[in-house]
Amino acid sequence: MVEQELTPAQNLMATILKGIPSEAEITRIEYEGPRIALYTKNYKFLRENNYVISDIVNTVKRRVVVRTDKSIRMEEEEAKKILLSQIPEESSVSTIFFDHALGEVIIEAGAPHILLGRKEKEVSFSVEKASDQIGWKIRVKQAPHIQAASLQNIYYVLKNQSEEREEFYRKVGENIFRPRLTQGSQVSILTLGGCNQVGRSCFLLITQESRILLDCGILPSARNPWDAYPRIDWADIDLDELDAVVMTHAHLDHSGYLPALFKYGYEGPVYCTEPTLALMTLLHMDYVKLAVMEGTHILYEMRDVRKMIGHTITIPYNLVTDISPDVKLVLNNAGHILGSATVHLHIGDGAHNIVYTGDFKFAKTALFDAATWNYPRVETLIMESTYGAKEDLVPGREEVEGILVKSINETLAEGGKVLIPTPAVGRSQEIMLILNSAMRKEVLTESPIFLEGMISEATAIHVAYPEFLSRDLRREMADGGANPFLSEYFTVIEHPSQRDEALKAGPAIVMATSGMLEGGPVLRYFQELMPEEKNRLLFVSYQIAGTMGRRILDGSRQVSIPGDEGKIKIVDIKSRVEKIDGFSGHSDYNQLLRFVGKLRPKLQQVIVNHGERRKVDNLANSISRIYRIPTLRPEVQEGIKLF
Repeated sequence: MVEQELTPAQNLMATILKGIPSEAEITRIEYEGPRIALYTKNYKFLRENNYVISDIVNTVKRRVVVRTDKSIRMEEEEAKKILLSQIPEESSVSTIFFDHALGEVIIEAGAPHILLGRKEKEVSFSVEKASDQIGWKIRVKQAPHIQAASLQNIYYVLKNQSEEREEFYRKVGENIFRPRLTQGSQVSILTLGGCNQVGRSCFLLITQESRILLDCGILPSARNPWDAYPRIDWADIDLDELDAVVMTHAHLDHSGYLPALFKYGYEGPVYCTEPTLALMTLLHMDYVKLAVMEGTHILYEMRDVRKMIGHTITIPYNLVTDISPDVKLVLNNAGHILGSATVHLHIGDGAHNIVYTGDFKFAKTALFDAATWNYPRVETLIMESTYGAKEDLVPGREEVEGILVKSINETLAEGGKVLIPTPAVGRSQEIMLILNSAMRKEVLTESPIFLEGMISEATAIHVAYPEFLSRDLRREMADGGANPFLSEYFTVIEHPSQRDEALKAGPAIVMATSGMLEGGPVLRYFQELMPEEKNRLLFVSYQIAGTMGRRILDGSRQVSIPGDEGKIKIVDIKSRVEKIDGFSGHSDYNQLLRFVGKLRPKLQQVIVNHGERRKVDNLANSISRIYRIPTLRPEVQEGIKLF
């Protein structure tokens, strides 16, 4: 009788089993996306003897997670009753969510440090003991201060797609850990968007084994459809040929086309950080809602957003993750918005390393630490150039904040109102922190600060993920400390009927979306406040060419906006208009050059993207001249061989 040769997968499982004591009571081993999951009836044993898993990881060179066997998991309702009977009331638990696909219970608490025993000497709740009792792994997370619809939608999808997700994880794992067809290491990039423009960022990485999409954005201000969306059609690739999509962050110019991939048949995984999934869900839900309300072309629908959620695998910073047979991924802090990441791709057995920055800030801000730069190896750098012109230099943070405070104080002293159009994600929270701090220090005139649009929910997501904020901010908020996002100076406008309060006579600060005046609640304030000279319009974020915000910055003093019942309304701008640079989540010219300098001497080539043409040209010329590194500035629809 001829013995059948074991498959690579069977060999892998056999190797794992050899290293596990019988006391662990392993019932099965499964692929779980980029991880290998061990199901056990004795979770306590493996938790208390964690060297077992460490030894396995060192042997197989794969990510390994431990899951409780379904046979020992208590029924959800019974387990929930036990948890509620043990959880201290002062921990302010708002959500207990059971993820059946992973065998995890997520407990969201307003004071998670109480459940984790980081403060009190006498701990009345033990995560380990409760986990052993109910047979589920327990994760304790910070609860948002308000119920965020985007987070609830994610839980809804995860709950309702449990069985589908288990099968999906298995298929993804089989694809990642399949035997290589070749040992070659040719690497190339197709530029599908975001070159010599700010918008629709998208690259296709091609190796001899893999097809990986990096970002998938839109350019809403484009005049023609073929300029608004990534040119995946030109790449001549079927969506089922994609091994993965990697998202740097949630802004629509990087993520806005992602749900459309699922609409047109993509069935594979999306990799990003956990806050990026939450913020993408928020922005995509809003995109669908606005398209329906305004009767415009619907690029995708809510069912496509839900499918995206179910196919997203979130990973933390600094964790090496296999995403195809020949590509490993590491996400690192990009310092741009919550959860934003630079993408480090390790191809083959050390053959080539790529860093794709997405949008990044190589300087500390009130919200985030500076972008990571100490990668082990980088041969090719693909970097943004939003502020790549020589004149794109910003003063220091103290000076910038002083300019903002001075400008607002001048307006308030004259009885005027300050309108600050802000993107819901990133700049809003940065400005909130600065205004709160300045008022507490009594350097900014105390006045109401009204917030409208998605700012409130986006802020709730920031509250829910403190581990992605700067070290200083984490320390301020740690273990039940004061939360600057919840300052008494802020008044949230929850319904249009409340806008009169913000518009009535009296000095005030109004922050509303959108940041480029391309729609949203800011337009109501804009039409009411801009015709008065005593008021001021303050831009604190980048204004893309073609947007109304950019036209006003370039000198337009009369613009048309949508009015009531679809009529066009003409607005005369008599108020002062000011742009304050330095609050952007993008690196300025000097920061961009300094970042490149940090990656030498192994850097072999740089590809400059995500910028207006003259800024791309200037930055590329500077890098080439200063560092003597070959620097490319491709157009959309170009192929570049990297290795």
